[in-house]
Amino acid sequence: MNTIKLGLPKGSLNSRDRGNTYQLLIDSGYDIRGYDPGDESDRKLKILNDPEIEVYLVRPQSAPVELNKGFLDIAIVGDDWVTEESIANSKNNIFKIGDLEYGKTRIVAAIPNNLPFESFGDLFNKKRKKPILCFTEYINITKDFIVKNEAYISNYGAKNPLVQIRGLIEGENEKVQIISSDGVTEGYIAKGADIIVDNAQSGKTLKEYGLKEIEEIMHSSAGLYGGPTCDEWKKKKAEDIYQQLYGAVTARRYFDVKFNVNNNNIEKVRNYLITEKLCADEPTIIAGKKYSQVNILILKERFPLVLSSLKKDYNISAIVRNEIKQFVK
Repeated sequence: MNTIKLGLPKGSLNSRDRGNTYQLLIDSGYDIRGYDPGDESDRKLKILNDPEIEVYLVRPQSAPVELNKGFLDIAIVGDDWVTEESIANSKNNIFKIGDLEYGKTRIVAAIPNNLPFESFGDLFNKKRKKPILCFTEYINITKDFIVKNEAYISNYGAKNPLVQIRGLIEGENEKVQIISSDGVTEGYIAKGADIIVDNAQSGKTLKEYGLKEIEEIMHSSAGLYGGPTCDEWKKKKAEDIYQQLYGAVTARRYFDVKFNVNNNNIEKVRNYLITEKLCADEPTIIAGKKYSQVNILILKERFPLVLSSLKKDYNISAIVRNEIKQFVK
């Protein structure tokens, strides 16, 4: 039997308050065990109702490497870590199957609030004796962003910043140093770092550490990615998995709404729903003697205004609003 190796993220993409990949899999119809957020287990990890999928836990930072090396066929991973790998690896063969629209974050540069700088350029143009120390998990993204900065080029030419990853040191420009952070990256500012590059969602954590954002480097969200081991069968299987996952992602944006309408108003309601594009070709209507039941899917952000209009103009009643788990085109 053909099988496909799927890497599932351990960490923030499977936390209940951010990504909750576990719940996404459940909503997609997969009976998964050993993947409860905060209690993931390699030994227990298994999808019971699809024997063609082998599942493995993977750190987001490692997923792109494991894809390139063939340890995994596909993986759910953030765009940030795929970019981090692709900058460093000229033989990168990872491809995106599709975006999953969760785990959204931004990669930003930040410094203490009390410093007058507003950009990397301001920092590079400042004459100083001590080197600029930048701490980050995103070594390659940070280096790539810095060496393309006009102020950096003007001051340091084609010299690469000194990069330190634990015991490994490379690069010739000691005046700008990029150092791999372990633990809470924001905490390095209090210890003496000049600048950090880290992921930020709302910016709340930066404010808690007394930091301000000076550059936005990239946006990132979770996606399903494939690697070079994906043959024709695995690509087709990966696409099927993606469609299942994306159906659940799309469903999160809608309410399943049912309501009753007096038959005297049913054609007006039908025309309103079609005109406002609140259904496909036409709404689902179950006719009764005096009232008809209408069933539609409404985008959550449109629900309050649509509901108000239906109540005011068409005298609807018996409204039922439900969450949906899977969206099928």
